[in-house]
Amino acid sequence: MSLNLADLLEAVTDAIPDRVPVICGDDRLTYRELELRANKLAHYLQSVGVQPGDHVAIHMRNSIEYVETLLACLKIRAVAINVNFRYTDAELVYLYNNSDTKVLVVQGEFTATVASALPECPTVETVVVVGDEAADTTWGAVRVDDYASSVAAQSDARDFAPRSEDDHFIIYTGGTTGMPKGVVWPHKDFYYAALSGANIDGVPHDTVEQVVAAAVANTHPRVALLTPPLMHGAAVYSVLTGFLMAAPRVLMTSFDPVEALRLIERENVVVVTVVGDAIARPIADAIAAHPGQFDLSSLRAFGSGGALFSRTTKDQLAQLVPGLVVRDAFGASETGSHGTVEIGDDGTMRIRRNDNMLLLDDDLKPIEPGTDTIGRIARTGHVPVAYYNDPQKTADTFPVVDGVRMAVMGDMGRMEADGTIVLLGRGSGCINTGGEKVFPEEVEEALKNHPAVMDALVAGAPDERFGERVAAVVQLREGAEDTDLDQLVEHCRTLVAGYKIPRSIVVVPQIPRSPSGKADYRWAKATVSAP
Repeated sequence: MSLNLADLLEAVTDAIPDRVPVICGDDRLTYRELELRANKLAHYLQSVGVQPGDHVAIHMRNSIEYVETLLACLKIRAVAINVNFRYTDAELVYLYNNSDTKVLVVQGEFTATVASALPECPTVETVVVVGDEAADTTWGAVRVDDYASSVAAQSDARDFAPRSEDDHFIIYTGGTTGMPKGVVWPHKDFYYAALSGANIDGVPHDTVEQVVAAAVANTHPRVALLTPPLMHGAAVYSVLTGFLMAAPRVLMTSFDPVEALRLIERENVVVVTVVGDAIARPIADAIAAHPGQFDLSSLRAFGSGGALFSRTTKDQLAQLVPGLVVRDAFGASETGSHGTVEIGDDGTMRIRRNDNMLLLDDDLKPIEPGTDTIGRIARTGHVPVAYYNDPQKTADTFPVVDGVRMAVMGDMGRMEADGTIVLLGRGSGCINTGGEKVFPEEVEEALKNHPAVMDALVAGAPDERFGERVAAVVQLREGAEDTDLDQLVEHCRTLVAGYKIPRSIVVVPQIPRSPSGKADYRWAKATVSAP
C-alpha cells in the first residue's frame, strides 16, 4: 500500500473505528461513521461525473460536511479546492475558473453570492448545497442538488479504484499579496512535508503499517482546538495529521474567544492552533477578562502557523497560563511546515530550521553561513510540483537546480555562523525608502510590542523624496483610543533603526484580516497611500 492519503486514512479507520477524530459543535463522529458518510458522498460525486483528477471546490465554514467532502475527494482521486468563504462574486469567478472547478459544494448561506458568479464559470457543472439556500438565489442552468438527500441515497461501500502516492492535493494560497495560487502537491510529498510523516515530534513514519501501529498505541492523545477555518492550509494540515495520529481535532464554526475557552474546558484541549496575534490576542484577553471561570488545566501549548506571534502576545499568554509553551511554526502552502521561529529580546526573528532548508542568492546558489548576504529561503526534498494553471510562476517558485527540485519562497533572510537563519520578511512587501530596505514584519513587531496596540500592518506609501516611506495602519486596544501616536513612534525608535520608523500612522477601528487571521497587505498599502 502506497503513501496515498486516502489509503493511509482508511487503514487508520480500520484499526481504530470507534475513536472520535473530529469534533465540531455537537457533531462527534467516529472514524467509522465518517468513513461511511464519506463513502456515500464519494459515490454521489462519481454519479455526477467526477473523475480522477477532477476538481471539487469546498465553499464552507468549518463543519463535519467539510471534512466529509475532503475525505470523499481523496477516496475517488478527485482534488479538493479550498475556497475563502468571504470572497465576493468577482473573486469567486477568478478562483473557480483558475482551478477548473467541476463540482462545487457550498454552504447555504453563501449560495446567493455563488449563484451570481456562476454564469461566468463555464467549468462548474454541479452545485451541492449544504443546508438551506440563502434568499434570492437563482441558479440558472447549473445542476443543483441537496447535500443531505444526495448523500443518503448512495451506497456506503468502500469499492473504489486503486490510488497512487503521486495523486495530487491542491492548496490555494490566501492571496494576501496577490491573486490566490493553487499549490500542487503529490500525496507522498504532502504527507512528509505538510503532515510531518504522521509524527509531529519525531522521525516520520515511512510505511502504512508504522502509521497504523502508532495510531493504535496513541491511547492518550493530545486534543487540539483549531481556531482557523479549514480553507486555510495550516488547518487542513492539522486535521489530516490528527486523523493519522489518532489525535482528535476540535473545530470552531466561527471564531469567538470566549467560546474557545469553553471548548478548551469541555474537550480537555491540550493544544490551541491559531494564526498569529489576530486570533491569539483576543483569546489572551478573554482569559484575562474571565479569571478562574474556565478550567484550562489541560492546556499545554499554543501554536501558530501562517502568521507570527508578537513577543508581547507570547509573554501575555505565558503569564496567564503558567507553563504554557508558545511556538511559531515556519512554513507556507508551498513548503509545508519546516521550522520554528523564535523572537529574541531584541525583536530579531530566528528560524530553527531543518536540514531541507536553504538560503539562496539571486543565482539560486546556497549562501554560506556567517555572511551578511540577504537571500531567499528555500526548501528541498519533499516539495510541490507546480502552481496550477501558472507555468511562469511555477518556473520561478519551483525550479529544478542541478537535478534537485526546490521551493523558493518570497521570505528573505540571512544566515548566521551557526547556520541559524534570521528571518527578515517577505520580499514582495519589502519597502525601498531612499535605497534602504525595510521589511514590514520587523516594524510590525515593534509596534505590537506597545501595550496600546492591538494590531498593526506596515506598508510602503509613495514619497516624492525617497520613493517610498514606511507607513503603518494601527488598531488600538479598547480604552487606548487616546494614545498619542508620537508615543508609538518613539517606542519604535527603541527597537528598530531610525530609517525603519513609521513616518505616518493611520488609526483604524479594526484591521481586516482573512477568516484565518492572515494580513491583507493590498488593503494596508491602499490605506497608507490614500491622500
